[in-house]
Amino acid sequence: MHGWLRRRALSLYERLLERELDGAPTHVAVIQDGNRRYARRSGDEATDGHRAGAETTERMLHWCNELDVQELTLYAFSTENFERPPAEREQLFDLIERKLREFADREEVHENEVRIRAIGELARLPPRVREAIDYADRRTAGYDEFHLNIALAYGGRAELLSATRDLAGDVAAGDLDPTDIDVAEVESRLYEGPARAVDLIIRTGGDERTSNFLPWHANGNEAAVFFCSPYWPEFRRVDFLRAVRTYQAREASWRRTRAERAVALLRAVGDAELGDARRVLRRVRERAETDGTELDLPEPEPEDPPEAPETITETAD
Repeated sequence: MHGWLRRRALSLYERLLERELDGAPTHVAVIQDGNRRYARRSGDEATDGHRAGAETTERMLHWCNELDVQELTLYAFSTENFERPPAEREQLFDLIERKLREFADREEVHENEVRIRAIGELARLPPRVREAIDYADRRTAGYDEFHLNIALAYGGRAELLSATRDLAGDVAAGDLDPTDIDVAEVESRLYEGPARAVDLIIRTGGDERTSNFLPWHANGNEAAVFFCSPYWPEFRRVDFLRAVRTYQAREASWRRTRAERAVALLRAVGDAELGDARRVLRRVRERAETDGTELDLPEPEPEDPPEAPETITETAD
């Protein structure tokens, strides 16, 4: 009886969250933490936790499709994971290889035109995993509706360090002028993969840190972050909806802050810019009304009518 009531309450809460949401982030990145702890709690082997986590990953793809998320990046294997026991590491590589090939062959992947790519220091991975990566890449190379990025042998600091060394080498060789280094130039040296800036980072398992995951794409975009207690195999659709709600609250806060700063600036302008200020203030007000953001905006004052040209009457001598 208690189980039924709990499921009923969870279903009602999920529907309530759905009604509260208005849109979704474009790019979600997930740190899938807690597979091994989930297995230990159940008395199972670590590989059993990884397999359970892979099932959650499949559900996550469906949830993203339902909410019209356009890109998903999964932190599947970090550079630190190479320090795990060899037997666990090899079984994890076997699972990654199998899932990459399964995803690449799935009918729904091709129906929804999902582009699958891996990012990271891929040369450090076993040949069988690299072959599976190449297979998934070839099978989905022509798709662009949804991007699925799998972070393997990935480290955020290593990515930035590699890009920095690449830039420094070109500058030292005289092939690149330092003044030509801009955002686009830096991004061209990063791992090929994410097509968009990250809007939302989700970390499961209870730890409240982002572990240098996608520092350029996430921190540069000031992505919202959602930490939650469930281990990755336990992560539910309702948890995903809560994460999206956190993103929306963050976006609304930023819109309000930007608008209020604009209003403060407009209030400080001098008379010389007053006409332009009034016009900008009207645009800020219209945007706030469109977004549903409540702001303490001054009422626009009517612009002063243009002065009539001076009339000079000439008289005959």
